[in-house]
Amino acid sequence: MGPRRKSTKTQPVGWSSTLELLLRPEEPKDHINQLSHEVLCHIFRYLPMKDIICMECLSRKLREAVTLYLRVVKVMDLCASHWWEYMPSGFNDDSFLFLLKKMPDLEQLYGLHPRYLERRRVRGYEAFSIPGVLEALQACPNLLGVETSHLELVEAVWNYMPQVHILGKFRNRNGAFPIPAENKLAIPITAKIQTLHLVGVNVPEIPCVSMLRHLYMKWVRLTKPQPFKDFLCVSLRTFVMRNCAGPTNSLKYVPLVTGLASARNLEQLELVRVPFLGGLIQHVVEDSWRSGGFRNLHTIVFGACKNALEVDLGYLIITAARRLHEVRIQPSLTKDGVFSALKMAELEFPQFETLHLGYVDEFLLQCKMNPSELVKYGLADVVENPGIITDIGMKAVNEVFTNIKYLLIYNCPHLHNPHHWITEPSRWSRLVDLTLVRCHAIKLDSFSQFIELLPSLEFICLDQMFREPPKGCARVGLTGNNIYHQRAPQPPPHNEPVEMNGLVEEEGGVMVVEEDHMEVEPQMELGGEEEVQMDDLNISTGQPTGDLTEEPPAASPNDEEQAGPSGLVQQSRPTCAAGVKPPTISDSDSEEEEALRRGPSCGSQEMASSPDSDQTRSSLLSSKGKTPLRRPGSAAAPSAVKTPAPTDEGWCEKSCQVTSEQIKADMKAATESGSNGLVGIGKHGPTAGGSREGRLTTRHAADTGMGQGSCSNLEQVDSLEDMFVPRRPVTRSRSRMSSVPLVAEADLSKSRPRVTRRKRMTDKSTSTSDPVTEDDHVQVLSLKGKNLVGLTLTNCGITDLLLKDCPKMMFIHATRCRVLKHLRVESAPIVNRFDSAQCRKLDMEQVLDQILRMPPERNRIVYMRPMHQIDSLALERLLFQGPYPYHISIVHEFSNPPNIRNKVRIRSWMDTIANISQELIKYEFFPEATRTEEDVKKYPNYPWGRDIYTLEGVVDGAPYCMVTDFPWLRTLRTAHSNGYSRYDFEDDESNTIYAPRRKGQLSADICMETIGEEISERRQSRRGVFQRVVVVFLHHCDTPGEPVDDDYI
Repeated sequence: MGPRRKSTKTQPVGWSSTLELLLRPEEPKDHINQLSHEVLCHIFRYLPMKDIICMECLSRKLREAVTLYLRVVKVMDLCASHWWEYMPSGFNDDSFLFLLKKMPDLEQLYGLHPRYLERRRVRGYEAFSIPGVLEALQACPNLLGVETSHLELVEAVWNYMPQVHILGKFRNRNGAFPIPAENKLAIPITAKIQTLHLVGVNVPEIPCVSMLRHLYMKWVRLTKPQPFKDFLCVSLRTFVMRNCAGPTNSLKYVPLVTGLASARNLEQLELVRVPFLGGLIQHVVEDSWRSGGFRNLHTIVFGACKNALEVDLGYLIITAARRLHEVRIQPSLTKDGVFSALKMAELEFPQFETLHLGYVDEFLLQCKMNPSELVKYGLADVVENPGIITDIGMKAVNEVFTNIKYLLIYNCPHLHNPHHWITEPSRWSRLVDLTLVRCHAIKLDSFSQFIELLPSLEFICLDQMFREPPKGCARVGLTGNNIYHQRAPQPPPHNEPVEMNGLVEEEGGVMVVEEDHMEVEPQMELGGEEEVQMDDLNISTGQPTGDLTEEPPAASPNDEEQAGPSGLVQQSRPTCAAGVKPPTISDSDSEEEEALRRGPSCGSQEMASSPDSDQTRSSLLSSKGKTPLRRPGSAAAPSAVKTPAPTDEGWCEKSCQVTSEQIKADMKAATESGSNGLVGIGKHGPTAGGSREGRLTTRHAADTGMGQGSCSNLEQVDSLEDMFVPRRPVTRSRSRMSSVPLVAEADLSKSRPRVTRRKRMTDKSTSTSDPVTEDDHVQVLSLKGKNLVGLTLTNCGITDLLLKDCPKMMFIHATRCRVLKHLRVESAPIVNRFDSAQCRKLDMEQVLDQILRMPPERNRIVYMRPMHQIDSLALERLLFQGPYPYHISIVHEFSNPPNIRNKVRIRSWMDTIANISQELIKYEFFPEATRTEEDVKKYPNYPWGRDIYTLEGVVDGAPYCMVTDFPWLRTLRTAHSNGYSRYDFEDDESNTIYAPRRKGQLSADICMETIGEEISERRQSRRGVFQRVVVVFLHHCDTPGEPVDDDYI
């Protein structure tokens, strides 16, 4: 056999070159340049102007397309439809002129909002100036309208280009109060503008502008003496005038009201602090209603118009009854007569929805200037009183506005029983939103009944409601209703003292005892058991005669009620005796230390034979709720009446349970001790009528009972005085630190008692300085409503919140509720959010237990800002060991000031975690975890049958810590981004706990593709999951005990 032939393969010609082409990376094709100019111009219509200009630099074809587009464009927006932004800042006069010359057919230019414009051109300096903008606009021959927000530019357009319209809403952006002098605008008669919003501008006058439809003026100074003499805007639909500095003469507003009557299409009328002539609107309405004046109004707002009368408001409401939607009434017009008259008119308001009683403008609530300062800046002089509407007036409101949907009542202290407002069940059946602010006299039980009568009510907002009574009132027979229902407390003017239970607060937080105005109450109810007749006590009022039948002093003529933003207190100016200063009380403990340093005092010897001690002691005990009738360790128990020294635990209880026999015995003993001959105060100090410190010593000695007729007792008391003598007078806040010995006299001679500083019992949040230890007055807000969705509480005095039957309740917000302690849930299955901030006494464990014991029908988040240190280990044990069928997460946030990034982001992904578990249980037959009592007993130790782990990090420089047993979270958090990732948020794991959008984990189905391995591991280990999750978010910014200012609450 011959040698084997070698086989050869023939390759086609050009095969190697073809292979090279296949292996060579394919170059991207320029599809944009392959498009026609027409298509490119169509695409440019959807791009912002800034991007279109940038396209010129990319290619020759794109530059040609941009040129063609600008040549035919008719509408241009320099701010990409974001009217609140500024136009690009790179323009100067030449570049802006060059751009507009490329747009010869331009008709409407929007977004001309330059950040800064020079008033005139400067030679040799490239700037963006008003003359340069005008030159550029004049280069567009077909220009019809311009949108701008620059005061000087719009005035220049009106003067030099009167044919050009001002498009959109003109809003100047540099408004402020006090009104800046450089903000000036002169409105010509020929101005082509439809909407004019002026804030903080000096305007000479409001002329006749035929095209004007919406005029909004806030903080506008009208400089001419007759600014409305030519006012006539027949096309006007909205007129708002708030806190403007206009003429003070009411007659000069007559042309304004008559001009408004001529605007037949006027829909919105808001007058705030406009001193028009009282009764003027009534006469104008009578003259113009037949021709259509004020007939189309749907919004009427009166606020702080000091001359406005009830007939002015009533005539407007009656005239506009057919289309009226909303009425906001200032406090001086919030009275029964207005609504009684409307009731007698027998009108129907088919479209009426919103009623605001006691309306006060936001500026007046937030402004820190007093009325005299506002007058100095040109505003009208107005002192607003609270609304005087009563329950009778609210009944009339219920009968007049039967279809109301939104009701807001502000500062109406004469409302008591809301459940009496509704006369028929069918009325107010559409009310969905109720807001009550500073209506302090409303009774809590009546309010709860009122809520049950509103079938459609969804949202309740309570602010500064149901104030808790001051401490110590129970000891003198006063309750919250006795205090707040007798007279309506009001805020005082600035820099004037405030009366609070016999104490006058001056600037600097100094309290002054007001003894000259202490009235004697004929009867006092003590502990609800006995009534003590003051005549039986034989107590003098401090007058020389001691006659109790004498009329109490008349109220000061300076007493008046004023509304203000700082809460409601009664203004009462002290009228002390001539030449006598009332003693000053300081709440600081530094004076006690100073008294220790100053050494012994002879106050007891000075009081030994005071002839006025009986009268002084009686005057101290004769006040109306000013001082307690009986104090442990005081002179009320002299040697004639022996009483055992009370212990600290039972001090409050015993002090509150005082009988008439005890008081009589005390007063008799006090009288006897006064007749034993007390020494005057001439030995070491001034006389009784002398300086302040002498009277303080007198009062201290009389209050503590130094004179008991025994020299040995005086010597023993002197031994105590050597150790500690308080420099300030002993009032209720000092009574527990009295220097009267509480041990036997024989024991005093044996041992020298050790001086210890006792913690003062003053509750500085109440209106008295009582050192009482009684608990807060229990006030329970009980809610029952089948459609209730949300409740917001701010500065409310309730102690307990009870949700009886609220099947649709979803959220509860509580802020600065000082005495709120407990939440009780009887039936509120779908509450998914509970927020509390600066609620000092809230029982966190009780609230969490109530929320977690709800049936697991919803995912829930609890946000708290505790004002004390939290035992995190005890909290974890409580939640993870308890019988709560949820996956639980405890987040500790330490940002200060508060950062809400984590709080907001958790709401976006906690539902995704729960949805994964629900999908697995329902469709994948995944085991469901349980948490019964048997499970609790089965796992008594950590981790209590749960898979607990910790995540830590830093958000905006503040650390956070998350302790949780959430399944799937660790795997999802560490996974890589998928094809669904979104970058519209800047969040990732570096600045928040978990960023699902950045990773593309947008739904439970997408997430299940990522966690398949963890699902298999859990299935094999037979570890079940719960269907619902709970997040407890604790923000520790208020932990030191001082609340941190937060714009979000």
